[in-house]
Amino acid sequence: MTDTTAAVAPETGQSSGRLGGAFWRLWSAAVLSQLGDALRTPALALLAATLSRDPRTIAAVVVAGQLPPLLFGLIGGVYADRWDRRRTMALVDGLRALLVAGFAVLVATGQASIAVLAGCAFLLATLGTFFDASAFAMLPAVVPADRLALANGRLQAGTALARGFVGAPAAGVLFAIAAALPFAVDAVSFAVAALLALTLRPASPGLSKAAGRSPGSMAKPGSMAKPGGRSLWREAGDGLRWIRQEPTLRVITGLTAVTNLAISAMIAVLVLYALDVLGVTEAGYGVFMAAAVVGTLLGALGAGRLARRFGTLAGLRWVLAGQTLALAGLAFSRHPIPGAAALAVFSAGTAMWNALWAAYGQRNVPAELLGRVGSAQRTVGLLTAPVGAALGGFAAQAYGLPVVVYAATAVLALATLGSWRTLSRPVPPDQVG
Repeated sequence: MTDTTAAVAPETGQSSGRLGGAFWRLWSAAVLSQLGDALRTPALALLAATLSRDPRTIAAVVVAGQLPPLLFGLIGGVYADRWDRRRTMALVDGLRALLVAGFAVLVATGQASIAVLAGCAFLLATLGTFFDASAFAMLPAVVPADRLALANGRLQAGTALARGFVGAPAAGVLFAIAAALPFAVDAVSFAVAALLALTLRPASPGLSKAAGRSPGSMAKPGSMAKPGGRSLWREAGDGLRWIRQEPTLRVITGLTAVTNLAISAMIAVLVLYALDVLGVTEAGYGVFMAAAVVGTLLGALGAGRLARRFGTLAGLRWVLAGQTLALAGLAFSRHPIPGAAALAVFSAGTAMWNALWAAYGQRNVPAELLGRVGSAQRTVGLLTAPVGAALGGFAAQAYGLPVVVYAATAVLALATLGSWRTLSRPVPPDQVG
């Protein structure tokens, strides 16, 4: 299926040359939610460290926040397609605001235990799967179809700002002032995000103006598209079935899973690689990692331009090629400066990839299926991450740190070659994502 779309006007009434006010309200709601996550995650780790010095206990809190996307990601997609997406986003962030506010009170009164921390992390991450699925599926209803890559890039940039430049640094400062303070600010951010979501016009799945068409390989796409009236798990599998039967999405999802395997292996040992191989000092590690944040921001801002220049599918191929070269540069670097530069370029590619694959799906999947398909793509991509991290740790122990980065580079090189063969169909210049 080629990257095609009908010329539909989004709910904003804006021309295709603008993102429009509705997008920026959606952007603000999504970024504020990310800011809350960026404040809360390190604050939870710091709080856990004040309650226990057992690494297994600290890890349990981290794992509690990482499990829900794998356990409930597909379910979140179902309800993004069943319910009005604007109201779902508002309801979820309203519930998260109440939950975090209550948790802040427990912290302030000294009643927060490790079990409470883990439970809070689990519940918030579970609610987050519903918000993310709805926000992803809502975007085509507020943005012109030919600006989706640009819009996704702006969302990626906002996330980079919220997480790298604001949330993470602020979390430590707020926690030092008062342990409950970062959680109180988190609650306020969720409440404001919920109000912003309510300012969007209602966009039920059946009325959202997405431009997707059913892939010709599917005999009865309509029977799978309509949400409701069937078992929850049957609907949850619709996204996976759509990906399996749509060749281009299947390739993109497979490439995402493969590259995540390699990237997770590299990230698992990155701190040791920076310190022991590149010669980064402990004091300079924060500056070294800031290169990744800068790269992510620049890549996100450049995603729209890349899509306009090459088209969505060709852009994905070039992104993989650039990431392979960047990772090779990191593998052969033995000094902090070229290593940081390579990491920045690699991170820019990650942001571009995320923006482009999202734009392709938002243009080519029917609106009533978009929540389930987007959630299925994210879930499949996440499944390989823990495997890659475990493999990276074992390989580094057995063969040394450089071998992990060399192996990750080889995997990305193979993925790039595969993408050049499987994502080679031309996209008309007036139909880029």
